[in-house]
Amino acid sequence: MDDAAVAGRWRQRESAAPEFRGRYLSITSFRQDGTPVATPVWFAERDGLLLAVTDAASGKVKRIRRNPHVRIAICTASGRLRGPEVSATAEILTGPQVARAEQLLKGKYRLDLLVIGPVRSVQQALHIGRPRTGTVLLVVTPG
Repeated sequence: MDDAAVAGRWRQRESAAPEFRGRYLSITSFRQDGTPVATPVWFAERDGLLLAVTDAASGKVKRIRRNPHVRIAICTASGRLRGPEVSATAEILTGPQVARAEQLLKGKYRLDLLVIGPVRSVQQALHIGRPRTGTVLLVVTPG
């Protein structure tokens, strides 16, 4: 992600940007038949953009590739909404941007990662038949 391009997009929508303060973000993507599917994710905010790192083979990534229009809202870990839903557009990025976003998330969720990190490692090890895929960065632009 080009920092100048991100800053430019932020300045264009700075006055209308809603604030997203919370631990979890509900990202609602849409199946081919239009059925909404909400997924709570960890997120970080940078320059008015919301960043989330996820598995490249996840259902939400497949749905976003088909239709980048999403709805977002602050939520609980179980997905219960804690704020109003807002229309947004999601982009899928790979490469060095993923590592930078992971660092932002590590800073925000430092204590959570002490508990969740080992659990995720065991979970990945138990999915023996599941293909190993990389991670991607979801860049969500509200509005």
